Amino acid sequence: MIRIDEKSMLPIYEQIVHRIKELISRGVLQPEEKMPSVRELASRLLVNPNTVAKAYQELERQGVIVSVRGKGVFVAKPASSPGMLQERLSRLRADLGRLMVEAHHLGVSREQVTAWVEEEIGRYWRDGNAGGSSPSQID
Repeated sequence: MIRIDEKSMLPIYEQIVHRIKELISRGVLQPEEKMPSVRELASRLLVNPNTVAKAYQELERQGVIVSVRGKGVFVAKPASSPGMLQERLSRLRADLGRLMVEAHHLGVSREQVTAWVEEEIGRYWRDGNAGGSSPSQID
């Protein structure tokens, strides 16, 4: 389920992007699964359709979803081209670096950062495998 945090400093479209990626990583949304239309998701989330459209555009730019004209929007298959995979891995590494700079700037201890990382690893990797099995829906 996608929940919007009205008090978050993160823009709503970025919250949608993050949550959809989270649902995919947990195995709730599967490759080639049809996504709700922009209007349908906007209605469910009680947000402007332009906000959902912006989130979908970002997800498509990242290669997470694909639009098929006349058929809808679908979860993309995992990055198949080495170039796309390398680009996404580079972005991931850069994001991690930015988070480390922010944690250091805020005075967060190395031990606390390590504990947080271990906690997040536990949420996404069970028995050494990516994804989880918690049933959920996109709405």
